Amino acid sequence: MSSLYSKIEQLWWSKREPPLLLRLIEPVYSIISNRHLEQRAANPVTPPLPVISVGNITAGGSGKTPFVLWLAKELQAKGFRPVIICRGDGGKKSTPRIVESHMAALDVGDEARMLADLATTPVIVGSDRIAAAFMANGLGDIIILDDGFQYRHLARVCDMVLIPTEGVGNGHRIPAGPLREPIEALGRADLVVRTGSRHSARQCIKPGQAKQWDWFSETADLIDAMNSGSALPTDIFAATAIARPERFINSLTAYGLIVSGHAFFPDHHRFTLQEVDKLLAEENVTVTDKDAVKLKPFWPKDRPLWVLTLRGSGEPGLLEAIVEKLSRS
Repeated sequence: MSSLYSKIEQLWWSKREPPLLLRLIEPVYSIISNRHLEQRAANPVTPPLPVISVGNITAGGSGKTPFVLWLAKELQAKGFRPVIICRGDGGKKSTPRIVESHMAALDVGDEARMLADLATTPVIVGSDRIAAAFMANGLGDIIILDDGFQYRHLARVCDMVLIPTEGVGNGHRIPAGPLREPIEALGRADLVVRTGSRHSARQCIKPGQAKQWDWFSETADLIDAMNSGSALPTDIFAATAIARPERFINSLTAYGLIVSGHAFFPDHHRFTLQEVDKLLAEENVTVTDKDAVKLKPFWPKDRPLWVLTLRGSGEPGLLEAIVEKLSRS
């Protein structure tokens, strides 16, 4: 399954025309998806706190989770008290709850666990994000709604869409391409943010009336999640369960590491014990923050689990544009 998913994902981001079967399914998906989105847009609920939505129109790989983390920290620095709401992809339970330190990624999802570990703000996880939004009242003064562009049940004061620097792939909708919605959906966004490395080429997307901003993600450091005391490696084995894993490989090589091998898994993949055993047979396994929260519970304490950390920065004016939207609420 992971191999098939990887091949389809590679096809999405290539210039090749999708297979006929996927192109035949594409309009069926579009009809069902459009109807679902229209139902969500009817009578949106206004929660007690203003909502900033951070989403995308492609299936993964836009750097949304690191952006949410950056935004929460920047808003805190300006005196706001944000609360992050996540759906909990990869988790087991749907009832909204505050993510606490003892909760595992298998229960709350890898992104929610990562955000709770790295952010200093409350994180609420649950598929019922309306209930989660009301739960946030009293915990802070702003809601950051993760992956909220298609979740139109909730009213928001700022609707942001993140687009990777590579653009929108082959331009087709799921399953023939990576688009969740047609490109014209960018017209309802307040801000369009292009994400990626500072050195990567940036495609210009026509987003209606929304201004395009740039947000840069750069490698920060290589750390041992297990604190095993091992020496920093030069040759590593890359393992990750994220969308667009080639971005991770590029970050590793840009950091100066030699990638001697790799193992890719689908986004939000739950690692099995057999898969962990196979990874342990490799030397200097290196992962992302999102992978580490799932692997650490099964990793020996005397074996290093290397994590390539990232830091983000927005172009001048981006944060101010977001705060301006809040001031109007």
